[in-house]
Amino acid sequence: MSPIFSLPRSTPEHEGVASSAISDFANTLSNEIQYIHSFMLLRHGSVIAEAWWHPYRPELPHVLFSLSKSFTSTAVGLAVAEDRLSVDDRVLSFFPEDAPVKISKNLAEMKVKHLLSMSTGHDQDSTERTMRSRNPFKGFLSMPVKHAPGTFFVYNSGASYMLAAIVQKLTGQTLIEYLTPRLFEPLGIVGATWESHPNGVNFGGWGLKIKTEEIARFGQLYLQKGIWNGQRLLEDDWVATATSKQVSNEGNPTVDWAQGYGYQFWRCRHNAYRGDGAFGQYCIVIPDQDAVLAITAGVPDMQAVLNIVWEKLLPAMEMKSKQHSEVASARLETKLKQLKITPPQGAVISKMASTVSQKVYSFEPKNFETLKNIAFDFGKNSCSITYTLLGGGKRRGKHNLTCGYGTWVDGKSVFGSPIPQRVVASGVWTSADTFTVTICQYETPFIGTITCKFGGDLLFYQSKANVSFGPQEQPQLIGKCEINT
Repeated sequence: MSPIFSLPRSTPEHEGVASSAISDFANTLSNEIQYIHSFMLLRHGSVIAEAWWHPYRPELPHVLFSLSKSFTSTAVGLAVAEDRLSVDDRVLSFFPEDAPVKISKNLAEMKVKHLLSMSTGHDQDSTERTMRSRNPFKGFLSMPVKHAPGTFFVYNSGASYMLAAIVQKLTGQTLIEYLTPRLFEPLGIVGATWESHPNGVNFGGWGLKIKTEEIARFGQLYLQKGIWNGQRLLEDDWVATATSKQVSNEGNPTVDWAQGYGYQFWRCRHNAYRGDGAFGQYCIVIPDQDAVLAITAGVPDMQAVLNIVWEKLLPAMEMKSKQHSEVASARLETKLKQLKITPPQGAVISKMASTVSQKVYSFEPKNFETLKNIAFDFGKNSCSITYTLLGGGKRRGKHNLTCGYGTWVDGKSVFGSPIPQRVVASGVWTSADTFTVTICQYETPFIGTITCKFGGDLLFYQSKANVSFGPQEQPQLIGKCEINT
Protein backbone atom coordinates (compact mmCIF):
# COMPACT_ATOMS: atom_id res chain seq x y z
CA MET A 1 0.00 0.00 0.00
CA SER A 2 1.35 3.39 -0.94
CA PRO A 3 2.33 5.41 2.17
CA ILE A 4 0.32 8.39 0.92
CA PHE A 5 -2.89 6.42 1.40
CA SER A 6 -1.94 4.31 4.41
CA LEU A 7 -3.74 5.20 7.62
CA PRO A 8 -1.57 6.47 10.49
CA ARG A 9 -0.46 3.84 13.00
CA SER A 10 -0.36 4.16 16.76
CA THR A 11 -0.20 1.86 19.77
CA PRO A 12 -3.32 0.72 21.65
CA GLU A 13 -2.25 2.28 24.95
CA HIS A 14 -1.45 5.60 23.31
CA GLU A 15 -5.07 5.73 22.08
CA GLY A 16 -6.54 4.59 25.40
CA VAL A 17 -6.94 0.83 24.88
CA ALA A 18 -5.06 -1.96 26.62
CA SER A 19 -3.07 -4.24 24.33
CA SER A 20 -4.12 -7.12 26.54
CA ALA A 21 -7.79 -6.48 25.70
CA ILE A 22 -7.09 -6.62 21.98
CA SER A 23 -5.07 -9.78 22.51
CA ASP A 24 -8.04 -11.27 24.37
CA PHE A 25 -10.31 -10.20 21.50
CA ALA A 26 -8.08 -11.92 18.92
CA ASN A 27 -7.80 -15.06 21.08
CA THR A 28 -11.56 -15.24 21.49
CA LEU A 29 -12.11 -14.86 17.76
CA SER A 30 -9.59 -17.64 17.06
CA ASN A 31 -11.06 -19.97 19.67
CA GLU A 32 -14.79 -19.35 19.20
CA ILE A 33 -15.13 -18.27 15.56
CA GLN A 34 -13.61 -20.79 13.17
CA TYR A 35 -12.92 -18.59 10.17
CA ILE A 36 -12.11 -14.97 10.93
CA HIS A 37 -10.00 -13.64 8.08
CA SER A 38 -8.92 -10.19 9.21
CA PHE A 39 -9.64 -7.19 11.39
CA MET A 40 -8.40 -3.62 11.63
CA LEU A 41 -9.19 -1.44 14.65
CA LEU A 42 -8.96 2.36 14.49
CA ARG A 43 -9.11 4.71 17.49
CA HIS A 44 -8.89 8.49 17.19
CA GLY A 45 -8.10 8.11 13.50
CA SER A 46 -5.12 5.76 13.90
CA VAL A 47 -4.78 2.03 13.38
CA ILE A 48 -4.02 0.49 16.76
CA ALA A 49 -4.32 -3.18 15.78
CA GLU A 50 -4.47 -5.11 12.51
CA ALA A 51 -4.43 -8.80 11.82
CA TRP A 52 -4.82 -11.26 8.97
CA TRP A 53 -5.13 -14.96 9.57
CA HIS A 54 -2.80 -16.43 6.91
CA PRO A 55 -3.43 -17.20 4.03
CA TYR A 56 -5.50 -13.96 4.13
CA ARG A 57 -3.21 -10.99 3.58
CA PRO A 58 -3.41 -7.18 3.75
CA GLU A 59 -2.70 -6.70 0.06
CA LEU A 60 -5.57 -8.95 -1.04
CA PRO A 61 -9.13 -7.77 -1.71
CA HIS A 62 -12.09 -9.56 -0.16
CA VAL A 63 -15.65 -10.06 -1.37
CA LEU A 64 -17.95 -7.73 0.64
CA PHE A 65 -21.40 -9.07 -0.27
CA SER A 66 -24.00 -6.73 1.27
CA LEU A 67 -21.42 -4.37 2.76
CA SER A 68 -21.47 -3.13 -0.85
CA LYS A 69 -24.85 -1.54 -0.07
CA SER A 70 -23.27 1.13 2.10
CA PHE A 71 -21.12 2.21 -0.86
CA THR A 72 -24.23 2.31 -3.04
CA SER A 73 -25.87 4.57 -0.47
CA THR A 74 -22.79 6.78 -0.60
CA ALA A 75 -23.12 7.09 -4.36
CA VAL A 76 -26.73 8.23 -3.94
CA GLY A 77 -25.61 10.76 -1.32
CA LEU A 78 -23.02 12.17 -3.71
CA ALA A 79 -25.61 12.39 -6.49
CA VAL A 80 -27.99 14.22 -4.12
CA ALA A 81 -25.19 16.70 -3.28
CA GLU A 82 -24.72 17.31 -7.01
CA ASP A 83 -28.46 18.04 -7.36
CA ARG A 84 -28.93 15.08 -9.68
CA LEU A 85 -31.84 13.74 -7.62
CA SER A 86 -33.70 13.96 -4.34
CA VAL A 87 -34.54 11.13 -1.96
CA ASP A 88 -38.17 12.25 -2.37
CA ASP A 89 -38.13 11.51 -6.11
CA ARG A 90 -40.55 8.76 -7.05
CA VAL A 91 -38.98 5.54 -8.27
CA LEU A 92 -41.29 5.30 -11.28
CA SER A 93 -40.02 8.64 -12.58
CA PHE A 94 -36.72 6.93 -13.46
CA PHE A 95 -38.31 3.92 -15.18
CA PRO A 96 -41.41 5.13 -17.05
CA GLU A 97 -40.93 2.63 -19.87
CA ASP A 98 -40.69 -0.27 -17.40
CA ALA A 99 -43.80 0.51 -15.33
CA PRO A 100 -46.59 -2.08 -15.21
CA VAL A 101 -49.79 -1.39 -17.11
CA LYS A 102 -51.69 -1.06 -13.85
CA ILE A 103 -49.84 1.05 -11.27
CA SER A 104 -50.94 0.58 -7.67
CA LYS A 105 -51.17 3.51 -5.29
CA ASN A 106 -48.32 2.09 -3.17
CA LEU A 107 -46.03 1.64 -6.17
CA ALA A 108 -46.78 5.20 -7.28
CA GLU A 109 -45.79 6.46 -3.83
CA MET A 110 -42.49 4.54 -3.64
CA LYS A 111 -39.57 7.00 -3.41
CA VAL A 112 -35.80 6.81 -3.50
CA LYS A 113 -35.69 7.09 0.29
CA HIS A 114 -37.78 3.93 0.53
CA LEU A 115 -35.27 2.04 -1.61
CA LEU A 116 -32.51 3.34 0.66
CA SER A 117 -34.25 2.36 3.90
CA MET A 118 -35.58 -1.04 2.76
CA SER A 119 -39.13 0.21 3.31
CA THR A 120 -40.40 -0.11 -0.26
CA GLY A 121 -43.64 -1.70 0.90
CA HIS A 122 -42.80 -5.15 -0.43
CA ASP A 123 -43.55 -7.98 1.95
CA GLN A 124 -40.58 -10.03 0.73
CA ASP A 125 -37.14 -9.52 -0.78
CA SER A 126 -37.47 -8.69 -4.45
CA THR A 127 -34.00 -9.90 -5.45
CA GLU A 128 -34.81 -13.30 -6.91
CA ARG A 129 -37.70 -12.05 -9.02
CA THR A 130 -35.74 -9.00 -10.12
CA MET A 131 -32.64 -10.95 -11.13
CA ARG A 132 -34.57 -13.72 -12.88
CA SER A 133 -36.52 -11.31 -15.04
CA ARG A 134 -35.38 -10.68 -18.61
CA ASN A 135 -35.81 -7.00 -17.77
CA PRO A 136 -34.85 -6.64 -14.07
CA PHE A 137 -36.44 -3.18 -13.78
CA LYS A 138 -39.78 -4.55 -14.92
CA GLY A 139 -39.29 -7.52 -12.60
CA PHE A 140 -38.87 -5.22 -9.60
CA LEU A 141 -41.70 -2.86 -10.51
CA SER A 142 -44.13 -5.71 -11.22
CA MET A 143 -43.94 -7.09 -7.68
CA PRO A 144 -46.99 -6.41 -5.48
CA VAL A 145 -46.40 -3.52 -3.06
CA LYS A 146 -48.61 -4.66 -0.22
CA HIS A 147 -47.71 -1.98 2.35
CA ALA A 148 -47.56 1.78 2.15
CA PRO A 149 -43.92 2.71 1.43
CA GLY A 150 -42.10 3.82 4.55
CA THR A 151 -44.24 1.74 6.92
CA PHE A 152 -42.80 -1.76 6.61
CA PHE A 153 -39.19 -3.01 6.69
CA VAL A 154 -38.03 -6.02 4.72
CA TYR A 155 -34.43 -6.61 3.73
CA ASN A 156 -34.45 -6.10 -0.01
CA SER A 157 -31.31 -6.34 -2.14
CA GLY A 158 -33.41 -5.70 -5.23
CA ALA A 159 -33.98 -2.18 -3.90
CA SER A 160 -30.20 -1.66 -3.75
CA TYR A 161 -29.91 -2.79 -7.36
CA MET A 162 -32.54 -0.24 -8.36
CA LEU A 163 -30.50 2.48 -6.61
CA ALA A 164 -27.48 1.45 -8.68
CA ALA A 165 -29.59 1.66 -11.82
CA ILE A 166 -30.87 5.13 -10.88
CA VAL A 167 -27.33 6.42 -10.35
CA GLN A 168 -26.29 5.01 -13.71
CA LYS A 169 -29.32 6.49 -15.51
CA LEU A 170 -28.57 9.93 -14.06
CA THR A 171 -24.79 9.96 -14.51
CA GLY A 172 -24.18 7.70 -17.47
CA GLN A 173 -21.67 5.85 -15.31
CA THR A 174 -21.73 2.63 -13.34
CA LEU A 175 -21.47 2.90 -9.57
CA ILE A 176 -17.78 2.05 -9.60
CA GLU A 177 -17.08 4.57 -12.37
CA TYR A 178 -19.03 7.26 -10.56
CA LEU A 179 -17.45 6.55 -7.17
CA THR A 180 -13.86 6.28 -8.38
CA PRO A 181 -12.98 10.02 -8.58
CA ARG A 182 -15.40 11.06 -5.82
CA LEU A 183 -14.70 8.40 -3.17
CA PHE A 184 -12.26 5.67 -4.12
CA GLU A 185 -9.38 7.84 -5.31
CA PRO A 186 -9.52 10.28 -2.36
CA LEU A 187 -9.63 7.33 0.09
CA GLY A 188 -6.88 5.44 -1.74
CA ILE A 189 -9.13 2.53 -2.68
CA VAL A 190 -7.17 0.98 -5.53
CA GLY A 191 -8.15 -1.90 -7.80
CA ALA A 192 -11.75 -2.18 -6.62
CA THR A 193 -14.04 -4.37 -8.70
CA TRP A 194 -17.84 -4.57 -8.75
CA GLU A 195 -19.86 -7.35 -10.36
CA SER A 196 -22.54 -6.33 -12.83
CA HIS A 197 -25.80 -7.56 -14.26
CA PRO A 198 -25.61 -8.51 -17.96
CA ASN A 199 -27.31 -5.16 -18.70
CA GLY A 200 -24.20 -3.38 -17.39
CA VAL A 201 -25.56 -2.14 -14.05
CA ASN A 202 -23.40 -2.88 -10.98
CA PHE A 203 -25.43 -5.04 -8.64
CA GLY A 204 -25.45 -2.40 -5.91
CA GLY A 205 -26.57 -4.74 -3.16
CA TRP A 206 -23.51 -6.96 -3.52
CA GLY A 207 -20.50 -7.52 -5.75
CA LEU A 208 -17.89 -5.02 -4.49
CA LYS A 209 -14.42 -6.31 -3.68
CA ILE A 210 -11.85 -4.22 -1.76
CA LYS A 211 -9.19 -4.65 0.93
CA THR A 212 -9.59 -4.62 4.73
CA GLU A 213 -7.82 -1.29 5.22
CA GLU A 214 -9.99 0.23 2.52
CA ILE A 215 -13.09 -0.87 4.45
CA ALA A 216 -11.60 0.82 7.51
CA ARG A 217 -10.95 4.06 5.62
CA PHE A 218 -14.55 4.09 4.45
CA GLY A 219 -15.72 3.75 8.05
CA GLN A 220 -13.35 6.49 9.17
CA LEU A 221 -14.77 8.82 6.51
CA TYR A 222 -18.22 8.33 8.00
CA LEU A 223 -16.91 8.71 11.54
CA GLN A 224 -15.40 12.05 10.45
CA LYS A 225 -18.81 13.08 9.03
CA GLY A 226 -17.65 13.11 5.44
CA ILE A 227 -14.31 14.91 5.86
CA TRP A 228 -11.11 13.31 4.56
CA ASN A 229 -7.67 14.95 4.73
CA GLY A 230 -9.33 18.31 5.27
CA GLN A 231 -11.64 17.97 2.27
CA ARG A 232 -15.37 17.35 2.38
CA LEU A 233 -16.24 14.29 0.33
CA LEU A 234 -19.74 13.75 1.73
CA GLU A 235 -22.24 16.21 3.12
CA ASP A 236 -22.48 15.90 6.90
CA ASP A 237 -26.26 15.89 6.83
CA TRP A 238 -26.17 12.91 4.47
CA VAL A 239 -23.86 11.03 6.84
CA ALA A 240 -26.17 11.79 9.77
CA THR A 241 -29.29 10.76 7.90
CA ALA A 242 -27.85 7.64 6.28
CA THR A 243 -26.54 6.27 9.57
CA SER A 244 -29.54 7.09 11.78
CA LYS A 245 -32.66 4.98 12.14
CA GLN A 246 -35.02 5.61 9.24
CA VAL A 247 -37.23 2.57 9.80
CA SER A 248 -37.83 0.24 12.73
CA ASN A 249 -37.56 -3.53 12.62
CA GLU A 250 -38.00 -6.17 15.34
CA GLY A 251 -36.63 -4.18 18.28
CA ASN A 252 -34.96 -7.06 20.16
CA PRO A 253 -32.49 -5.29 22.49
CA THR A 254 -29.97 -8.16 22.34
CA VAL A 255 -29.77 -8.45 18.54
CA ASP A 256 -27.78 -6.05 16.38
CA TRP A 257 -30.06 -6.72 13.39
CA ALA A 258 -33.07 -5.35 15.29
CA GLN A 259 -31.92 -1.83 16.16
CA GLY A 260 -33.34 -0.08 13.11
CA TYR A 261 -32.11 0.58 9.60
CA GLY A 262 -30.83 3.74 7.94
CA TYR A 263 -29.92 4.31 4.32
CA GLN A 264 -28.19 0.99 3.53
CA PHE A 265 -26.60 1.03 6.99
CA TRP A 266 -27.67 -0.99 10.03
CA ARG A 267 -27.99 0.54 13.46
CA CYS A 268 -26.20 -1.40 16.23
CA ARG A 269 -26.39 -1.61 19.96
CA HIS A 270 -24.23 0.87 21.91
CA ASN A 271 -25.16 3.77 19.60
CA ALA A 272 -23.01 2.31 16.83
CA TYR A 273 -23.83 1.64 13.20
CA ARG A 274 -22.40 -0.58 10.50
CA GLY A 275 -22.42 -1.80 6.95
CA ASP A 276 -22.25 -5.56 6.79
CA GLY A 277 -22.20 -8.42 4.33
CA ALA A 278 -23.01 -12.11 4.38
CA PHE A 279 -20.79 -14.45 6.36
CA GLY A 280 -19.01 -11.76 8.37
CA GLN A 281 -17.94 -8.68 6.39
CA TYR A 282 -18.24 -5.64 8.67
CA CYS A 283 -17.55 -1.93 8.75
CA ILE A 284 -18.49 -0.96 12.32
CA VAL A 285 -18.45 2.69 13.37
CA ILE A 286 -18.60 3.46 17.11
CA PRO A 287 -18.93 7.26 17.42
CA ASP A 288 -19.05 7.31 21.24
CA GLN A 289 -15.59 5.75 21.29
CA ASP A 290 -14.20 7.50 18.19
CA ALA A 291 -13.50 4.04 16.79
CA VAL A 292 -13.89 2.02 13.60
CA LEU A 293 -13.57 -1.73 13.24
CA ALA A 294 -13.29 -3.52 9.88
CA ILE A 295 -13.65 -7.31 9.79
CA THR A 296 -13.67 -9.93 7.06
CA ALA A 297 -14.68 -13.51 7.72
CA GLY A 298 -16.47 -16.66 6.60
CA VAL A 299 -18.87 -17.39 9.45
CA PRO A 300 -22.45 -18.69 9.63
CA ASP A 301 -23.31 -16.74 12.81
CA MET A 302 -22.64 -13.03 12.32
CA GLN A 303 -24.19 -12.02 15.64
CA ALA A 304 -21.59 -14.13 17.48
CA VAL A 305 -18.82 -11.94 16.06
CA LEU A 306 -20.54 -8.72 17.14
CA ASN A 307 -21.12 -10.16 20.61
CA ILE A 308 -17.36 -10.62 20.97
CA VAL A 309 -16.77 -7.04 19.81
CA TRP A 310 -19.11 -5.69 22.48
CA GLU A 311 -17.87 -8.06 25.20
CA LYS A 312 -14.13 -7.73 24.62
CA LEU A 313 -13.35 -4.45 22.86
CA LEU A 314 -16.02 -2.02 23.99
CA PRO A 315 -15.24 -2.25 27.75
CA ALA A 316 -11.54 -1.74 26.98
CA MET A 317 -12.30 1.48 25.09
CA GLU A 318 -14.55 2.76 27.87
CA MET A 319 -11.72 2.62 30.44
CA LYS A 320 -10.36 6.14 30.63
CA SER A 321 -6.77 5.64 31.73
CA LYS A 322 -4.18 3.33 30.22
CA GLN A 323 -0.52 3.15 31.14
CA HIS A 324 1.57 3.27 28.01
CA SER A 325 3.67 0.16 27.51
CA GLU A 326 5.88 -0.26 24.46
CA VAL A 327 6.53 -3.84 25.56
CA ALA A 328 2.82 -4.68 25.65
CA SER A 329 2.10 -3.15 22.25
CA ALA A 330 5.14 -4.83 20.69
CA ARG A 331 4.07 -8.17 22.14
CA LEU A 332 0.58 -7.68 20.69
CA GLU A 333 1.94 -6.76 17.26
CA THR A 334 4.10 -9.89 17.21
CA LYS A 335 1.15 -12.04 18.24
CA LEU A 336 -1.15 -10.64 15.57
CA LYS A 337 1.44 -11.23 12.85
CA GLN A 338 1.52 -14.93 13.75
CA LEU A 339 -2.18 -15.63 13.35
CA LYS A 340 -3.08 -18.21 10.75
CA ILE A 341 -5.70 -20.67 9.67
CA THR A 342 -4.01 -24.02 10.17
CA PRO A 343 -4.73 -26.63 7.51
CA PRO A 344 -6.54 -29.73 8.79
CA GLN A 345 -4.06 -32.26 10.05
CA GLY A 346 -3.76 -35.99 9.38
CA ALA A 347 -1.41 -38.54 7.89
CA VAL A 348 0.71 -37.43 4.95
CA ILE A 349 1.05 -40.95 3.58
CA SER A 350 -1.18 -44.01 3.25
CA LYS A 351 -0.75 -47.41 1.68
CA MET A 352 -3.86 -46.59 -0.32
CA ALA A 353 -2.04 -43.77 -2.16
CA SER A 354 0.00 -46.02 -4.44
CA THR A 355 -3.07 -48.13 -5.22
CA VAL A 356 -5.31 -45.26 -6.36
CA SER A 357 -2.73 -42.78 -7.68
CA GLN A 358 -3.39 -41.68 -11.28
CA LYS A 359 -6.61 -43.68 -11.57
CA VAL A 360 -9.51 -41.81 -13.14
CA TYR A 361 -12.89 -42.00 -11.40
CA SER A 362 -15.93 -41.09 -13.47
CA PHE A 363 -19.33 -40.00 -12.23
CA GLU A 364 -22.86 -40.20 -13.58
CA PRO A 365 -24.17 -36.68 -14.33
CA LYS A 366 -26.21 -35.19 -11.45
CA ASN A 367 -28.32 -32.07 -11.27
CA PHE A 368 -26.54 -30.80 -8.16
CA GLU A 369 -22.95 -31.36 -9.30
CA THR A 370 -21.06 -30.88 -12.56
CA LEU A 371 -18.14 -33.18 -11.74
CA LYS A 372 -17.47 -35.59 -14.65
CA ASN A 373 -14.28 -37.25 -13.45
CA ILE A 374 -11.36 -36.84 -11.08
CA ALA A 375 -7.87 -38.29 -10.66
CA PHE A 376 -5.24 -38.00 -7.92
CA ASP A 377 -1.50 -38.14 -8.48
CA PHE A 378 0.10 -38.63 -5.08
CA GLY A 379 3.64 -37.30 -5.27
CA LYS A 380 6.32 -37.13 -2.63
CA ASN A 381 5.54 -33.62 -1.35
CA SER A 382 2.12 -32.85 -2.78
CA CYS A 383 -0.90 -34.27 -4.54
CA SER A 384 -1.98 -33.12 -8.00
CA ILE A 385 -5.72 -33.35 -8.62
CA THR A 386 -7.03 -33.32 -12.20
CA TYR A 387 -10.77 -32.97 -12.64
CA THR A 388 -13.24 -32.34 -15.45
CA LEU A 389 -16.45 -30.36 -15.06
CA LEU A 390 -19.57 -30.36 -17.18
CA GLY A 391 -21.80 -27.37 -17.84
CA GLY A 392 -21.06 -24.02 -19.41
CA GLY A 393 -18.87 -21.02 -18.75
CA LYS A 394 -15.37 -21.05 -17.35
CA ARG A 395 -16.07 -24.10 -15.17
CA ARG A 396 -16.41 -26.43 -18.15
CA GLY A 397 -13.45 -28.59 -19.08
CA LYS A 398 -10.35 -29.97 -17.43
CA HIS A 399 -8.72 -28.30 -14.41
CA ASN A 400 -5.79 -29.01 -12.13
CA LEU A 401 -5.22 -28.29 -8.45
CA THR A 402 -2.18 -29.04 -6.31
CA CYS A 403 -2.48 -29.48 -2.55
CA GLY A 404 0.26 -29.82 0.03
CA TYR A 405 0.24 -32.54 2.65
CA GLY A 406 -0.91 -30.66 5.73
CA THR A 407 0.45 -27.42 4.27
CA TRP A 408 -1.11 -24.79 2.03
CA VAL A 409 -0.14 -24.64 -1.64
CA ASP A 410 -1.20 -21.72 -3.84
CA GLY A 411 -3.22 -22.31 -6.98
CA LYS A 412 -6.54 -21.69 -8.73
CA SER A 413 -9.75 -23.64 -8.46
CA VAL A 414 -13.32 -23.70 -9.72
CA PHE A 415 -14.46 -26.16 -7.08
CA GLY A 416 -17.58 -24.52 -5.62
CA SER A 417 -17.22 -21.40 -7.76
CA PRO A 418 -18.60 -20.32 -11.15
CA ILE A 419 -15.28 -18.71 -12.06
CA PRO A 420 -11.65 -19.57 -11.23
CA GLN A 421 -10.66 -18.37 -7.77
CA ARG A 422 -7.23 -17.92 -6.27
CA VAL A 423 -6.89 -20.53 -3.54
CA VAL A 424 -4.60 -22.38 -1.23
CA ALA A 425 -5.18 -26.10 -0.88
CA SER A 426 -4.10 -28.80 1.55
CA GLY A 427 -4.80 -32.52 1.72
CA VAL A 428 -4.26 -35.22 4.33
CA TRP A 429 -5.27 -38.82 4.90
CA THR A 430 -7.91 -38.61 7.62
CA SER A 431 -8.11 -42.41 7.68
CA ALA A 432 -6.33 -45.22 5.86
CA ASP A 433 -8.78 -45.08 2.93
CA THR A 434 -9.92 -41.42 3.03
CA PHE A 435 -8.10 -38.43 1.57
CA THR A 436 -9.54 -35.07 2.62
CA VAL A 437 -8.80 -31.89 0.70
CA THR A 438 -9.38 -28.37 2.06
CA ILE A 439 -9.62 -25.51 -0.45
CA CYS A 440 -9.48 -21.96 0.86
CA GLN A 441 -10.72 -19.24 -1.55
CA TYR A 442 -8.85 -16.51 0.26
CA GLU A 443 -10.50 -13.54 -1.48
CA THR A 444 -13.95 -14.81 -0.48
CA PRO A 445 -15.61 -16.20 2.67
CA PHE A 446 -15.62 -19.73 1.26
CA ILE A 447 -13.56 -22.71 2.38
CA GLY A 448 -14.49 -26.05 0.83
CA THR A 449 -13.79 -29.55 2.10
CA ILE A 450 -13.73 -32.54 -0.25
CA THR A 451 -13.74 -35.98 1.33
CA CYS A 452 -12.67 -38.85 -0.92
CA LYS A 453 -13.08 -42.40 0.37
CA PHE A 454 -11.59 -45.12 -1.80
CA GLY A 455 -12.95 -48.67 -1.85
CA GLY A 456 -12.20 -51.23 -4.55
CA ASP A 457 -12.83 -49.54 -7.88
CA LEU A 458 -15.14 -46.95 -6.32
CA LEU A 459 -14.62 -43.42 -5.01
CA PHE A 460 -17.15 -41.98 -2.56
CA TYR A 461 -16.94 -38.22 -3.03
CA GLN A 462 -18.45 -35.67 -0.61
CA SER A 463 -18.14 -31.88 -0.77
CA LYS A 464 -18.98 -29.38 1.94
CA ALA A 465 -18.58 -25.61 2.39
CA ASN A 466 -18.02 -23.66 5.59
CA VAL A 467 -20.81 -21.25 4.57
CA SER A 468 -23.22 -21.15 1.67
CA PHE A 469 -26.33 -19.41 0.38
CA GLY A 470 -27.75 -22.90 -0.22
CA PRO A 471 -27.00 -26.31 1.30
CA GLN A 472 -23.53 -26.41 2.82
CA GLU A 473 -23.15 -30.11 2.08
CA GLN A 474 -23.90 -31.70 -1.27
CA PRO A 475 -25.21 -35.26 -1.70
CA GLN A 476 -22.56 -37.92 -2.05
CA LEU A 477 -21.28 -38.83 -5.49
CA ILE A 478 -19.97 -42.29 -6.35
CA GLY A 479 -17.28 -42.51 -8.98
CA LYS A 480 -16.08 -45.66 -10.71
CA CYS A 481 -12.55 -46.31 -11.88
CA GLU A 482 -12.62 -47.03 -15.62
CA ILE A 483 -9.15 -46.26 -16.94
CA ASN A 484 -5.65 -46.08 -15.58
CA THR A 485 -3.48 -43.22 -16.79
